[in-house]
Amino acid sequence: MDTPRSLTGSLRAGSIVFMVVAAAAPLTVVAGSVPLGVALGNGAAFPATFVLCCVVLLLFAVGFCAMSRHVPNAGAFYAYVREGLGRAPGLGAAFLALVTYTAVQLAVYGYLGAALDGLVQHYGGPALPWWVWSLAALAVVGLLGYRHIELSSKVLGVLLLCEAGIVLVFDAVVTVRGGDGGLSTAFLQPPQIGSGSVGIAIMFAIASFIGFEATAVFRDEARDPARTIPRATYLSLLLIAGFYTLSSWAVVSAWGDTAAVEQAGADPGNMLITTVGRYLGTAGADVVQVLLITSLFAALLSFHNVIARYAFSLGNSGALPAACGRSHHRHGSPHVSSLAQSVSAVVLIAVFALAGMDPVTQVFSWMAGTATLGVLVLMTLTCLAVVVFFRRTRVDRRAWHTFAAPVLGLAGLAGCLVLTVLNFPTLIGGSFGLAAVIFAVLAGAFALGAVLSAVLRSPATEPAIA
Repeated sequence: MDTPRSLTGSLRAGSIVFMVVAAAAPLTVVAGSVPLGVALGNGAAFPATFVLCCVVLLLFAVGFCAMSRHVPNAGAFYAYVREGLGRAPGLGAAFLALVTYTAVQLAVYGYLGAALDGLVQHYGGPALPWWVWSLAALAVVGLLGYRHIELSSKVLGVLLLCEAGIVLVFDAVVTVRGGDGGLSTAFLQPPQIGSGSVGIAIMFAIASFIGFEATAVFRDEARDPARTIPRATYLSLLLIAGFYTLSSWAVVSAWGDTAAVEQAGADPGNMLITTVGRYLGTAGADVVQVLLITSLFAALLSFHNVIARYAFSLGNSGALPAACGRSHHRHGSPHVSSLAQSVSAVVLIAVFALAGMDPVTQVFSWMAGTATLGVLVLMTLTCLAVVVFFRRTRVDRRAWHTFAAPVLGLAGLAGCLVLTVLNFPTLIGGSFGLAAVIFAVLAGAFALGAVLSAVLRSPATEPAIA
């Protein structure tokens, strides 16, 4: 029997939305990134930064979705950059994407291991090394990732509804009861929005959207890709931005503008739990602690699926071993790539554990920063590729979709990229030396792919252009 080399599924837009929004880990962002954005960025006006970043990403999404109709390939960044800028930049983007999404997954494994250990000890359980919990989560993620995508979609849907539900209840209570100083209006005041360190605020905000762009990776498993992928992309982005803006505003309002900045600076790690406890009681705070774990797990499962599908696409194009491009006879899943992803995660977690790295201040911080920079580079390259592709092929003559929006998105993303590079040591909580090492790793991944493109002169398959 021939080994199948295509994925199967009938995912609707809603199912894909669950997966990519889960990758963004909304509860984790509200608990972790929002306090840092308030403390180090533009203070009580930080919620407005999510709106600004959403506008830039919507401009990116216009060209991204237009491109998805003409490049029927689940490689997303890789396929789009290749068709627009050429084979060498395309394969460079492919390897950069693999490193980027692997980094964000490792960041979440570190955070999850530490958070789960703390939760178990809080309820009287044993103290175990963080990596024990990380490997346990990895085993479950690997099992779900091996099976049909519909199973992962259902699991992620349940987990996402739970984590979003508790935060929305908190948001509603704050809106009705008000905070110590009423309801904050700082996010509506331009002078407040431009105060403090806006660059750092934008950096934390843009990092919180990582994952929404992965919709195209599920193209082969979508019911109607030409319609499902654009709908899922726009809906995911709007839901993520709306949730972040509302919830960060509620957290600020709960304390009052000045007190929120002070609290965020004094105890950013526990700010959300403390705030929820004030409004929903001890039970509410306990629920948030548990759902923070499920939020992290959902992000792990979602990124595992994304990485496996990137590797599957590269296996079918000849950039990775052909075995990576095989799909399971019964599950229709990229099972070989899924197993390879699980094995690589085990190896890297073991390296971090043996090196004695702290799961939060080092594993999470360094890997999350690496992923943020990598995704910004990939989105910037994709915007450029969209403009070049449509100028060259003329397969779509809509000026807004193929030129104006992508150019504006390119300008916005380039600005975000510059701000991230300038503030990168702050993002990773490290030194300029560490930042230089991370830059070198990302540049090396891109260069490796570009060089490999010269060796692979006859790829197994090439995506057709509609």
